[in-house]
Formats: sequence, structure tokens, C-alpha cells
Amino acid sequence: MADSNFIDYVKIFTRSGKGGGGSTHLHRDKNTLKGGPDGGDGGRGGHIYLKGNKQLWTLIHLKYRKHVFASPGANGAGQLKTGADGKDVILEVPLGTVAKDAETQEVLFEITSEGEQKVLKPGGRGGQGNNHFKSSTRQTPRFSQPGEDGQEGWNILELKVLADVGLVGFPNAGKSTLLSVVSAAKPKIADYPFTTLVPNLGIVSYRDHRSFVMADIPGIIEGAAEGKGLGTRFLRHIERNSILLFLVPADSDDIHKEYKVLLKEIEKYNPELLDKERILAISKADMLDDELKEEIREDLPEVSWQFISSVTGEGITALKDRIWKAMNE
Repeated sequence: MADSNFIDYVKIFTRSGKGGGGSTHLHRDKNTLKGGPDGGDGGRGGHIYLKGNKQLWTLIHLKYRKHVFASPGANGAGQLKTGADGKDVILEVPLGTVAKDAETQEVLFEITSEGEQKVLKPGGRGGQGNNHFKSSTRQTPRFSQPGEDGQEGWNILELKVLADVGLVGFPNAGKSTLLSVVSAAKPKIADYPFTTLVPNLGIVSYRDHRSFVMADIPGIIEGAAEGKGLGTRFLRHIERNSILLFLVPADSDDIHKEYKVLLKEIEKYNPELLDKERILAISKADMLDDELKEEIREDLPEVSWQFISSVTGEGITALKDRIWKAMNE
């Protein structure tokens, strides 16, 4: 996936269709000169829907589609003919898309499953024909109901990557390297901060032909919750992960402190994320001998942890076992 093609935020103007007007019609034929009301109802205006599509991973197809309009319903007609409904507009979006009201920032709904379809803007109701307004004292009403206006306004669509495991760490912690080793994903890897500018997803094969999805989230820095570095733009992707895999390199000055800083940034962004299962992986373990490992063990935080090396493969299978156990407990 090219970096420039990953779009996880779009703002679009949407307008649903206006309902058709009811008909004011009195029955007439060669045998009836003054018949009663037979005006039909107007059709419903077109809805605007969002629909989940698991084949999509980005909102790029909506980036340049700034205005989305549904068609109006047709007017009713004589002989109690109801007008046709307006044509609906269905916008397909990746799983994990959140719809918001742009003005109030209110979350309207989330699309989380394949084929799930929700109304973003409902079409206006069709007006009732004059047939509905007849009574014993008003036998020939010469009025009907106009169609209801559609709804319009700006909406924000945000994508939160759906994955079983989210990799959390500072830039250059080795997250992309780990993902490339345990899956077929080919993220950009280089020795400078913020190599990863978009979340990368990989399917990790496990025992007995089982698998789980791992997401390489762009690196967090201290102050990310206040918008520093890549800011909160990527922190939101962690919300959709069931397990947070913290990655701290073995050559870090203070592994325990680095883990606590990462945890603090996540807590400031959304305290509920601390309820997720957490695993700590100490990467680049091939740089350590047994004595150094023992020293590090004595100062590790109270969390499930594992020494790993993406170069030699040390601890990778054991890490998968820990993840699978945490996912299924």
C-alpha cells in the first residue's frame, strides 16, 4: 500500500433526497364527472448509506468526492398512484469507519462488519395525497401534503484500523521489522524516525492453520496525546485492537521507563485503552547475553513480557503463543 494512498480521514457534504409531493386529484372518467379524491402519495427521497466492505483498507475513493447527493422522490398521481422512491446512494467504506457530524463532532455510528449498512442521511418522507384527507364533512379535499425536505450537512469519516494486535512503540523500536518477519506484509523499514507513516496490516500464521491480524501503528513520541509528532492521528487506530503489544528495544536506556511513557500517552488519549490486554516484547534480544538478560528481568514492569529478535527468530514463536493465549482467554 503506497503511503500516499492511505487516507484515514475525509470530510464530505451529503444531502439526502427530498420527498415527493402528494397528489391533489379528483377521480374523473367517462362515467364520473365529479368523483372523490384519488391523489396518491409522494415517494420517499433517496437515503445516503454507508456500507462495510472488507476489501477496502482506505478512504481514498472518497477523498475527492466532496459532495454526495441522493435523488428526490417522485410526486404522487391520480388513481392513488404512489410516486417512485428516490434512488439511494450507497458509499462503501472499510471496516472500522466511524461517521461523525462535522459541526458537533458527535459520533453517529461505526461500521465494523462486512455488508453492514447504516443510514448516514435519511431521505425526506413523501407527502400524502388528498385521498388521506377526505372525511364525512370534507368529501372532496383539494389539498395534499408536500414532500419532506431531505437532510444535508458536512460529515467526517474516520478510519480506525481493525486488527487483533496493535504494535505500540517509539519510532525505530523495530515494529515494522517484526511485522515483516511474522507476516507477509512488506512495510518500509529504515533507520530513522517515523519510517512508518501509515498503519500496516499483516496476517500472522499460527499453529494448526490459524491466524490473527497484527497492525504496525506509526511510532508514538512523548506528548503524542497533545498532538506532538504524528499526534493523535494514529493513536485512534489503537482503539480497535484487542491486544496492545508494546515493543521496546533491548538497547533502550531504561526499558521500564520507556514502557511507562508509552502507557501514559495512551492513557492521556483514552483511559479506556488501559483495559486492553498488554504484552511487552523486548526486541533486538540478539544483542544480549544471558547476564544482561538477567539484569533486565529484574527491572521489568509487571506485565506479560518476552525477549525477541526479528533477526535470529529468538522468542518469536513464544510471543505468538502469548498473543494467542491472551486473545482466547
